[in-house]
Amino acid sequence: MHLLIQGAIVAGRDLEQLSRLSGARDVLRLGPGVCRLVGARQRPGIAEYCARAGLDFGFVPAQRKLADMGLLAIDMDSTLITIECIDEVAGMAGSRAEVSAITAAAMSGELDYAESLRRRVGLLRGLDQGALARVYDERLRLSPGAETMLAAMRGAGVKTLLVSGGFSFFTERLRMRLGLDYSSANIIEIEEGRLTGRVVGGVVDAEAKAAKVRAVRDELGIAADRIIAIGDGANDLAMMAAAGVSIAFRAKPVMRGKAHYALDYAGMDGVLNLFV
Repeated sequence: MHLLIQGAIVAGRDLEQLSRLSGARDVLRLGPGVCRLVGARQRPGIAEYCARAGLDFGFVPAQRKLADMGLLAIDMDSTLITIECIDEVAGMAGSRAEVSAITAAAMSGELDYAESLRRRVGLLRGLDQGALARVYDERLRLSPGAETMLAAMRGAGVKTLLVSGGFSFFTERLRMRLGLDYSSANIIEIEEGRLTGRVVGGVVDAEAKAAKVRAVRDELGIAADRIIAIGDGANDLAMMAAAGVSIAFRAKPVMRGKAHYALDYAGMDGVLNLFV
């Protein structure tokens, strides 16, 4: 196993300490913010040291290659992009504080996701549909490193699925813009140019996300251990459990202990360093 260390910058003194703690045979510096400690062992103190130093860490198989993977399933809000779209839309309806509080509770696992979405969407009733386009054009930004990561996935032949408990208005635009292979999200109902406060059909909740991942897996004819899943909230846990490699990106506490890896300091391109 290799111990992968990532952050804005990895200082030499941190490498020395982590090499000692892990009993590593060698140190490979791959860049200012990423290093591999070869032959490292999982020992007490590593997680605590990295937390104090502001570093991401993970034990990775020495020979695991990105080309061995077949599917990347990634969440949208606060994962692929830096915002929660529904909170931004709610800001234009004058209900941001209330909607944001519900979002935070749902992402932390304190509220049933489907019920939380219906409550939040209900608060958008009567809003002009142009608010959706304004959020996409004016406020939506990709997470740092996202385009680099997606380009590498395409280069390695890994298919991409954007699966979200948010709105298809945003996922479809991102799918076309970024050249993603699949997407799945909730459809917000619009009548006469205004949001009705309802979603069309069933809610894309945690189990629906996982079901979509499994459906694409079966369509591609790949095993679960060839799936990478990236998310940040409680409604991503089921799809993460369906993946061979799960990554909590800038995630809520409920996620961190249940994913194989957590990236709190590296950009999304840090996902690539988990593979050789």
